[in-house]
Amino acid sequence: MQPSFQPRNPYFALVMSLFLPGFGQLYNGEPNKAIWIFLTFLLFFIPGSALVALHLPSLLVVPALFSGLALTLCLWLYGMIDAWRGAKQDYVLQSWQKSGLYALVFLACNMLAFPLLIGYVRAHEVEAFKIPSKSMEPDILNGDFIFADKRYNCPGCKEAVRRGDIAIFVYPNDRTRYYIKRIIGLPGDHVTVRGHEVTLNGKALSVREAQDKSGTQVTEAVDGRSWQAQWLNDAKDTPQVDEIVPPGQVFVMGDNRRESVDSRFFGTVPLQDVVGRARQVWFSKNRDGVRWGRLGKVLE
Repeated sequence: MQPSFQPRNPYFALVMSLFLPGFGQLYNGEPNKAIWIFLTFLLFFIPGSALVALHLPSLLVVPALFSGLALTLCLWLYGMIDAWRGAKQDYVLQSWQKSGLYALVFLACNMLAFPLLIGYVRAHEVEAFKIPSKSMEPDILNGDFIFADKRYNCPGCKEAVRRGDIAIFVYPNDRTRYYIKRIIGLPGDHVTVRGHEVTLNGKALSVREAQDKSGTQVTEAVDGRSWQAQWLNDAKDTPQVDEIVPPGQVFVMGDNRRESVDSRFFGTVPLQDVVGRARQVWFSKNRDGVRWGRLGKVLE
């Protein structure tokens, strides 16, 4: 039986590689090249971003991310051009090149490989979040996009919850949502809030206060760590607190004290619901445009 000479369609090969890197090479009868292009794209784009976010020095994170994005786009473009050129070559149709196989590969890559790898990275390594409120100002602004370290507060994790951490946790009143607040008290701590004074185990967190036209700007510190909080001038009343943090729970507050719904309102948060620690701003944008000066800001 004579082999079937069936030329490939360059436009079809190009479009296939547009939707899935390496897919056009598979269509062209180059499965080895298709696998390597797909795996390089898959591993470089997703785990590569996680490694950049977690392991590079803070000053290099944003440049490395943009460089990685550029390289990923170049790989994608290479796959499309290579598929286009390969489809123009003399070709003998292989027995395994059937529409059913193409459909199976496409579904397996998009419904299994990508979701499983993305899900693993988000659950165990790093996850990106957009900040939709002003509750953590002045350190974190509405419109910031941050990386959260997920190697935190989990079995086998080296990093345990500490006072002063900016934590991501499941909102107790709606478990489909995540909140971001600063951890003030650990299990057994005595937390009081009176006016704009916060005390922990009988010692005031405030080490310095300054008044301006907007309100009271406070520098707070505990366990050798410090941060900025603010109590803005407005008519809002905030709850007063005097409680011992229960076992297995943490007390959290937003840094923008009059604009934050936190443990003063919904109570303490189970430690098991603390799922990550805010690490760095990787992008920031408001109605005026990109806030370039915030890109790469380390969150303390």
